[in-house]
Amino acid sequence: MLVLSQYYWPETFRITEVVGALRAADVEVAVLTGQPNYPDGEVFPGYSAMSTREEVHEGTQIWRVPMLPRGRGSALRLVGNYLSFIISAACVGPWLLRRQRFDVVLVYAPSPILQAIPAVAIARLKRARLVTWVQDLWPESLEVTGFIRNRRALMLVAGVVRWIYRRNDLLLVQSQAFESPVRRLAPYTPIEYFPNPGDGPVPSVARADEPPLRLGEGFTIVFAGNLGTVQALDTVLAAASELRDLTDVRFILVGSGSRSDWLREAVQKAALLNVDLPGRFPPAAMPAILEQASVLLVSLAKQPILAQTVPSKLQSYLAAGKPILASLDGEGARVVGEAEAGIATPAEDASALAAAARRLYAATPAERLAMGARARAYYDRHFDPQKLGSRLVGILSSVAQLGATVSPTADCTGAK
Repeated sequence: MLVLSQYYWPETFRITEVVGALRAADVEVAVLTGQPNYPDGEVFPGYSAMSTREEVHEGTQIWRVPMLPRGRGSALRLVGNYLSFIISAACVGPWLLRRQRFDVVLVYAPSPILQAIPAVAIARLKRARLVTWVQDLWPESLEVTGFIRNRRALMLVAGVVRWIYRRNDLLLVQSQAFESPVRRLAPYTPIEYFPNPGDGPVPSVARADEPPLRLGEGFTIVFAGNLGTVQALDTVLAAASELRDLTDVRFILVGSGSRSDWLREAVQKAALLNVDLPGRFPPAAMPAILEQASVLLVSLAKQPILAQTVPSKLQSYLAAGKPILASLDGEGARVVGEAEAGIATPAEDASALAAAARRLYAATPAERLAMGARARAYYDRHFDPQKLGSRLVGILSSVAQLGATVSPTADCTGAK
């Protein structure tokens, strides 16, 4: 099978783990992707933006097409990055894959969903089945972020998305709440819920003599990930302000993003001595950091589209086996509550978030340990990458019309 994704190793996206799980299930997988440049917007050392490249990583054949790097802080550069991948994958991709044969083309589709356009052409050219794994809702996300406000433009985008959806043999959705809005655009295309798996095994420095970041003593509430607009970080700072009386409680916001500078200024201006901003660390360092936390924090803004999403960091938090403090609505809150892994409060409610933090602070160590154990158990049941990988093999085998003759762990790809 062929996986088409703008993002792939050495960039840190879930699709790399998914490909690894498929490969572990004896599926022959190839990847068509771009030149790695996320998140800093600069092409990684050893790669060239405007060239093609063929390489093998852990047994997976990878073809890379030319692509403009996304840069930093420029909407125009970001649009150029998206469009250049779509054009290159559509025009150069078929040439790179000219001697290959695939039964299934799987699109990993975070924003923009438009990257599925070249997959439509490639699947038709290869006479392969097309499956798109929808990670974000378009045009809803464009409207929520303010990227497009014109109603006619949004209707045009909806028309393109409808065209993409209806040319698929199957649409996978990462959240149960995605099914209804996706079905409105593709009423006759089969849709199946398939969640994002957690991270596969990552070489951890957790047992090293000197962890990359020492959290120190006290009750530590750790947020790890992107520090952007949708994370509602003003709510987190407001909650931290309400907890100043608990002198041994500290918020540690690990990561970077579009609001990093704003965060530093806001923390300094409000004299929030209980908030630390240590910066971003590589994925291999995160297990050691999460392991030291008393509680793990996830927050999202109050938007209907965000309520339909399960943030990817939630799987990492569940896997870490720590109590979870959540400030979000909808699907993410449902997961926390269903897992009995912590406390979920309404999005952008700073007082509720502070009150929940107090409750977790007041809980006994045994109670918090039990929450963490339930978190890990829920992860093993619902988000284990190997289990989901086996399930995906079965799904793709059925789409390729091999379900009657191929077992769920057999190769569903055909010869290269």
